[in-house]
Amino acid sequence: MLQTKRKTMLTIITNQKKERDVLVARPYLSRRTPYDTDALLSCPQIKLITGPRRTGKSTEAILMLKNKNFAYLNFDDGQLLSAWDENAVWQALQQVYPAFDYLLLDEVQNLDGWDLWVSKLYRNGINLVITGSNAKLLSSEMATLLTGRYIQVSMLPFSIDEFFAWHHLELKQLAPEQTAQAEALQADYLRNGGYPETVISRNIAQSYLSTLFDSIVWKDTAKRHRVRNVSDLNDLAMYMLSNFCNPFSATDLASDLGFSSVATTKKYMEYLREPYLFYYLPRYNNKLKLMAKAPQKVYVVDNGFVTAKAFNLGENLGRLLENMVFVELIRRGYDTEKSLFYYRSRNDKEVDFVVRSGHVVERLVQVCYDMTSAKAAKREINSLIECAGELKCNNLCIVTMGEECVIEERGHTINVIPFIKF
Repeated sequence: MLQTKRKTMLTIITNQKKERDVLVARPYLSRRTPYDTDALLSCPQIKLITGPRRTGKSTEAILMLKNKNFAYLNFDDGQLLSAWDENAVWQALQQVYPAFDYLLLDEVQNLDGWDLWVSKLYRNGINLVITGSNAKLLSSEMATLLTGRYIQVSMLPFSIDEFFAWHHLELKQLAPEQTAQAEALQADYLRNGGYPETVISRNIAQSYLSTLFDSIVWKDTAKRHRVRNVSDLNDLAMYMLSNFCNPFSATDLASDLGFSSVATTKKYMEYLREPYLFYYLPRYNNKLKLMAKAPQKVYVVDNGFVTAKAFNLGENLGRLLENMVFVELIRRGYDTEKSLFYYRSRNDKEVDFVVRSGHVVERLVQVCYDMTSAKAAKREINSLIECAGELKCNNLCIVTMGEECVIEERGHTINVIPFIKF
């Protein structure tokens, strides 16, 4: 029996090595991250690469390890999971990858009890690179067992900078003759987002993202949490997708969708946050109790999901731009629990994003697709200035699709910045 287990595991890991070698041989666009790969690999801490499915986590890990002697385990492989035996795995790894220096564990959260096994590997001095697509499992287990022993690298769909690079344009060094192409690319990115597979082949974007969205809801969420009423979970996901950038509360959602329980609605909302599909932005307030009670705003990880799946009667370019700005702020490391919020003034004026550093509000960011309308410009400026007064912040900007200028108004300086420069 033991010999059979070892033989089966050896076959599985040998086949995975063939897959790994194919992946290593492919050409890739290097992602533009702030991390020094050599410095990351030289440190003993676990390298944890997190983010939504299909955003290039495995690719980034392989690029990090491409010229290194590394072993590979892919936990999206049902055969590996069903035949799992810790001792057999270890023996097979040593046989297939003699004297390996690094171990790459891809989508490790699919393995039951993965955290205990990873902890043991770490204690035994194995230099680990891990990828995962579930925020709660990774953050809670890693924080519990491995506090201070890992470095987290976050991956999201392509930024607009990376999207331009794929099309052989440098966002910060555009020549005058490239203006028309840049505007077309920006409009494309606004609607179709930056998932790597769709960037390579735009003609498949909507069908690919529709299938991926369903897979995240049904596989990564419903199956993992053993959700019985999957149609309710899917209805919630579709409702939030169609109402992205809008404020909501669990009570309102339960009522609008006809759910019997607010508690279940909250639970489903958390489930849909875990695979990095949706983000919930709290309303800023110095009093935590009031902040917790206020409606949150919902954002989606990539605009392409909205175009592919959302039930919208018309194209809302303003909300697409707002969502794009939100994802860019997340990409820069801002956190919806500590440093990124929205705000409503006492007179019900709203600013889209409050960026905080520690206890200090460092920047207010308003989003307006088109500032050429005098009425729209006045509305956005008035809201921004009123909120700036209440929050004691003088660093103000409005992100637009194309306009760029500086506005002096009532003692405030407002920088109007096109997204392409934001």
